[in-house]
Amino acid sequence: MTWSLIARDGQGRFGVAIASRFLAVGALCVHTRRDVGALSTQALMNPLYGAAGLARLSDGQSAEHALQQLLAGDEGRAHRQVHLMPATGAPAAHTGSRCIDWCGHQLFDDFSVAGNMLAGPQVIEATAQAYRESHSLPFAERLLVAMEAGDAAGGDKRGKQAAALRVHADEDHPQLDLRVDDHAEPLAELQRLYAKSLERYQPFIACLAGRHDPVGLTDRAEIEARIERFRSSLQDKALKDTTP
Repeated sequence: MTWSLIARDGQGRFGVAIASRFLAVGALCVHTRRDVGALSTQALMNPLYGAAGLARLSDGQSAEHALQQLLAGDEGRAHRQVHLMPATGAPAAHTGSRCIDWCGHQLFDDFSVAGNMLAGPQVIEATAQAYRESHSLPFAERLLVAMEAGDAAGGDKRGKQAAALRVHADEDHPQLDLRVDDHAEPLAELQRLYAKSLERYQPFIACLAGRHDPVGLTDRAEIEARIERFRSSLQDKALKDTTP
């Protein structure tokens, strides 16, 4: 009922983008943890996979070993699809024999794509190709562009309803966590929300208390100044990118 892209970048961040003809797909499918990894549980998804899989990665298990342990304890594994990306090492994925066609996955060094109930294999192929070819984009935008390519290739064969985007960096909370739970064009709406997050949300979050600064920035004037500098830098970059 879903396809998703999980990736890690060279800065220690994990990203997950997901879309489906299913309400609130980002609510229970997507799981991430700082310095540990990311996981998406799909098809007749098992929400218990999230915490259990990340705990196994945190204990030092490889993604493949963690995956096999999850499946071994689940009698419904033939109905499951899951893929996970560790902080280091190869990703792993499982597409159960009872998942509904088209279903499958592709694994790469630093990202993976998996889906079921899709229009065909071209959906994950287009998603993977777009992600590979958009390496010059910011991490979150790269995930979105790749999912848009998969959507253009047919996406979920039942139609569209929900999408989500999560980026997890060096804090216990996500750096970015956006969800579209019910929309006629969920990926387009997700793209709009991402653009909206650049106006104030992302620079504001960077001012909050965190692991390396337990107080954060409390001077409201300085917060506003940082937000303005962030927005100015984006405008400068956009101008540079459009200048011949």
